[in-house]
Amino acid sequence: MTSNILMVDDDPATIKVMGRILCDIGHLRVATCGEDALRLAREAAPDLILLDAEMPGMSGFEVCETLKADPVLADVPVIFVTGHSEVALEVIGLDMGAADFIAKPLSAPLVQARVKTQLRLKRLTDELRRVCAMDPVTGVANLRHFNESLAREWLRARRAGEPLCLLLIDVDHFRLFNHRYGHAASDACLRSVAHALQVACLRPSDLVARHSGGTFAVLLPQTARGGAEQIARRILDAAEALDIPHESSSTARHVTMRIGIACYDEASASWLEGSSDSGLPRARCAAANLAKAAERALNTVGPARARLLDIADVDTPGMARDVARFAPPVASSLANLQGFSRELETSCDPLELLVSAEALSAALTEDRARA
Repeated sequence: MTSNILMVDDDPATIKVMGRILCDIGHLRVATCGEDALRLAREAAPDLILLDAEMPGMSGFEVCETLKADPVLADVPVIFVTGHSEVALEVIGLDMGAADFIAKPLSAPLVQARVKTQLRLKRLTDELRRVCAMDPVTGVANLRHFNESLAREWLRARRAGEPLCLLLIDVDHFRLFNHRYGHAASDACLRSVAHALQVACLRPSDLVARHSGGTFAVLLPQTARGGAEQIARRILDAAEALDIPHESSSTARHVTMRIGIACYDEASASWLEGSSDSGLPRARCAAANLAKAAERALNTVGPARARLLDIADVDTPGMARDVARFAPPVASSLANLQGFSRELETSCDPLELLVSAEALSAALTEDRARA
């Protein structure tokens, strides 16, 4: 996988030199001022930043401080590039979280060695973080990773003026299931549910996480309430399709799920485009309130059903409304999904499977767009 390197320097000559040194190591992007560096980093987080310490306007140290304060970019390693060799400057940079310092004039072997070292450490750290963020039973994200992702996606949504929705999914009567069938069967049930949730979402940006016990969370960036309702319907239908026996359930003779949906979009009373401020209380626009709204919607819904609560109504859970079960787009998508599953079982042609998968993805995307 090609590494993404962001070079930041107000001197075009230095940029050219670094470009020649690093052209074979990764994909290079360039910024000549601190403001542009932050913009590019936020558009697509780099794997490494080479940052001039002294620039007119926003200095490299100010850029680094801003990066480390951003949850999305805090873990991106920063190498300061400077024409000074004072120990005090290095101490300041390292205290801010910089990974290394490179002195000008640039030595090609030294720059390449230090850049490769930081990229290697970044890959190892990312892999360790991925393993630590995984729930050992289901293989989906764990609660800690979910909380970090929720905070990160909330900041992104607020900055970009984009919607964000959250689903909390509870396996109905899961304690009774565990008591009747045992831990091994319960773990298998949870794995099946987790897989069904992942299939229902499909988009790479959607996050499925195990929240606690028999409860899961699905985080849906750039998704308004209509799209979240479609996903909820898909999940309820997926529970029916799993057909996992549950003789101790008072709802059905198979495993069912209930869903609480929280939404923040243009229909929300607390909607604020970008980073603007409409004077609404900050408490109405917090990631924690999105989670709280989903939980309160979940607490008001009956088995095998879904309810939606706007983030602005977090303190009035009675405002939660039912989500209708069977919408035509969902039935269409499920038919597509079932058809693709049959093709997956019978087809040996990779190209045929790829075409089918692309068609399925397009159909599900269209469903969400119509919502």
